[in-house]
Amino acid sequence: MIQIDRNHVTKNELADLLRREDFRDVYELADRIRAENVGDVVHIRAILEFSNHCRRVCRYCGLNARNSALPRYRMKPEEMIETAQEAARAGYRTLVMQSGEDPWYTPEILGEIVREIKRSAKMAITLSCGERSRDVYAYWKECGADRYLIKQETADPAIYASLHPDSSLEERVACLKNLKSLGYETGSGFMIGLPGQTAETIAMDLLLLREIGCDMAGIGPFIPHPDTPLRDQPPGSSELCKRAVALARILLPKANLPATTALGVLNGKEKNDIFSCGANVVMRKVTPTSYKRLYEIYPASLTDTDILADRRQLEEQIRHLDRIPL
Repeated sequence: MIQIDRNHVTKNELADLLRREDFRDVYELADRIRAENVGDVVHIRAILEFSNHCRRVCRYCGLNARNSALPRYRMKPEEMIETAQEAARAGYRTLVMQSGEDPWYTPEILGEIVREIKRSAKMAITLSCGERSRDVYAYWKECGADRYLIKQETADPAIYASLHPDSSLEERVACLKNLKSLGYETGSGFMIGLPGQTAETIAMDLLLLREIGCDMAGIGPFIPHPDTPLRDQPPGSSELCKRAVALARILLPKANLPATTALGVLNGKEKNDIFSCGANVVMRKVTPTSYKRLYEIYPASLTDTDILADRRQLEEQIRHLDRIPL
């Protein structure tokens, strides 16, 4: 069995591992570490995409502010609360509230929504609403938010700058460190297949997750969107995604690692396989049907939302993998 020293492994060593012809023993190590640290439970998270307005111009994202082809929407606070309550009745214990960077939802508006969902649905709440000040993150924590997800996307400053003309990697990392210091369960992550990315870049991403001490990490393939500047780029490799997730499990034994939706878009079988490579979380959209089709970071084939039926179907799929849905 291969041995990897999670506390001292270097960028070059991780890059060499990613390039291995035979990765089976690394997968086996990651799966053993997963079993020892987080067990056979697969956590099912409800994800509510409440606004597709975004002030950012990220070059890979279908929600970017320059995409004039996308009809925009905002859910009303009462709609969000009602959807959360329905998800709780269906058995969800965690709600991921995700949006573009939409200033319409002021800290106070979103904070009151968090308070009411915590009161009436009694769910853990993960926010994923982009870059905000430390004071805003602290306020949302006081309102009851438990976790925050903001992906680094890439740990290479030059690649980051080429993809995010109105942001910087330094600012993104500062947000992550603020969240961690405020006591949030802190989530980051990155994409596989970005232009200019190398095995060394991915190794840097993995080491940044370890440096921050991330409690969650979403690692998925880049999928080109036809209404973005990267429309003609090829999608990221499913195999390389699985390898990165396995190494993330080795570096962060107790972290929550999702089988990302994007991986299932490329190859549904790979999304199942990733549960034997270190993943222990899956997310299911509870966004109402009328809005769900408009939250298009990347193209995906979506069905109508039936919160209870979707949950039951996913539970059955997880049991067929000899795992325990929760």
